[in-house]
Amino acid sequence: MGDTITIRTLGPDDAHVLDHVRPGVFDGDVDPAYAWAFLSLGVNVIVVGLDAGEVVGFASGTVLLHPDKPRSFFVNEIGVHKDVRLRGLASRLVRRITDVARERGCEEIWGLTDDGNGAAKALCASLGGEETSGHVMFTWQI
Repeated sequence: MGDTITIRTLGPDDAHVLDHVRPGVFDGDVDPAYAWAFLSLGVNVIVVGLDAGEVVGFASGTVLLHPDKPRSFFVNEIGVHKDVRLRGLASRLVRRITDVARERGCEEIWGLTDDGNGAAKALCASLGGEETSGHVMFTWQI
């Protein structure tokens, strides 16, 4: 990549890192209480790309446990600031989160994206992901 962006996996004591996020990396403003809770649960992971101490990209996910299935890892979200896109940062972030998932005993990693999100589909395919069919996602308010 040839630039100064470093990748870091955050832990429970690193919520303060998310106080310095370039606007537009996340969908909204990071709430410090949410950040601390996310990092403190022990099953969630967030890796960030840092440029001079500022978060310019991230990938987040969760270890999934079930009584009749091996551990898997769900990639919840990937975000890269528009100023640093197309420089390999998203690939680096997903590779790191995959390594963390493997270290935590996960046997599979998966995620969802909109059918029309060509960039996300290309990213996942470039990293060995296989697009599946026959799945429908439901959402509801509780």
